[in-house]
Amino acid sequence: MTARREEEGGAALVPETDEELLAQCRVDTFRSGGKGGQHQNVTESGVRLTHESTGIVVIARNERSQHRNRTLALARLRRRLRLLRTPDKERVPTGIPRGERRRRLDEKRRKGATKDLRKPPPPDE
Repeated sequence: MTARREEEGGAALVPETDEELLAQCRVDTFRSGGKGGQHQNVTESGVRLTHESTGIVVIARNERSQHRNRTLALARLRRRLRLLRTPDKERVPTGIPRGERRRRLDEKRRKGATKDLRKPPPPDE
């Protein structure tokens, strides 16, 4: 998601009515493609909504009707705006498990023993 979060007070409230939400968006219609034969070549039933303040873009082209696709796009946009308002969960770092700690120490001892074998023998007196 490439939308930016508004820092002060969270993102603006999601408008209740479709008209208010559409007033905040740029609406583009296009030929949706897919099944439909000759009908789909002449009907601009696909809808692309771009929310102006956040930059969120949603596309609906599932239905044959532009009206139905606009309704679907508004529902998707509402869902995305609500997700944008929810704060990210703070990450809780996990501890190193006991078994992993033990394996690391064993490996460290093995490496040390290997390096001890590389040393020259102690001088005899």
